[in-house]
Amino acid sequence: MHISLTPELEFKIKEKVETGLYNNASEVIREALRFMETHESWVNELKLATLRNQLQVGARQLERGEGTPIDSSEALEKFFHEIKG
Repeated sequence: MHISLTPELEFKIKEKVETGLYNNASEVIREALRFMETHESWVNELKLATLRNQLQVGARQLERGEGTPIDSSEALEKFFHEIKG
């Protein structure tokens, strides 16, 4: 595989190798990709936790009778129109 990098990215990779923590540019790239995967997993977990929390809030609101019944396609259309602004 051959990739093209900006001069700034090449410089950053060379800097990382020069620290002695990495033997070569490939190790830097592999570590960056692992970090990216970890970051993406963390972001997805955070989004999922936020969604779960929002669902719990909504469920509690429904239990308290704070929901709005939507019993027709017209009511659903009106609801979506209202939340879209």
